[in-house]
Amino acid sequence: MSDYRIIFCGTAGAGKATAIETVSSTPLAKTNDSANRAPIRRTAAPTVALDHGVLNLGETDRVHLYGTPALQSADFVQDILSEGGLGLVLLIDNSRDAPFVDLDTYLNILGDVSSETAFVIGVTKMDQSESPGLREYGDHLRGFKLHNPVFEVDARKQRDVSILIQTLLYTLDPKVRANC
Repeated sequence: MSDYRIIFCGTAGAGKATAIETVSSTPLAKTNDSANRAPIRRTAAPTVALDHGVLNLGETDRVHLYGTPALQSADFVQDILSEGGLGLVLLIDNSRDAPFVDLDTYLNILGDVSSETAFVIGVTKMDQSESPGLREYGDHLRGFKLHNPVFEVDARKQRDVSILIQTLLYTLDPKVRANC
């Protein structure tokens, strides 16, 4: 059996835990803590450690899905990726006041990790705010000399999350046929 890892990172409330829970073959292991925190408008229990789920790909392969707390360091992400990590799924909440600032923050935090690691971007909550659109995200990424795939995603829909994972796997190896 082969075990791989994919990290879900992004802004608070973007849907990391929801996305993992949506596609996981096992119950989600949540490490949330709402004690001693100021109220957060978007999520009642922010992730303070890791969320974890497992996606079974056929009978022999499985992908461990890790959701990081918002704004984790690149070292934290690199540690997980170095142990069989495949890549990153970056989720950006389009309903926040400045989603491009959020995107820029993650691109800067991930820095070298993002240049060495395959990643895809899922833009969530576009039903709550249609602007900026996907084309604008693509234009913005090209300013960083990046050409990563960007998708509109509803983290509650298995098909949407599966497309992110399949695209990430296909980016790594065009011959991959994932059964997400």
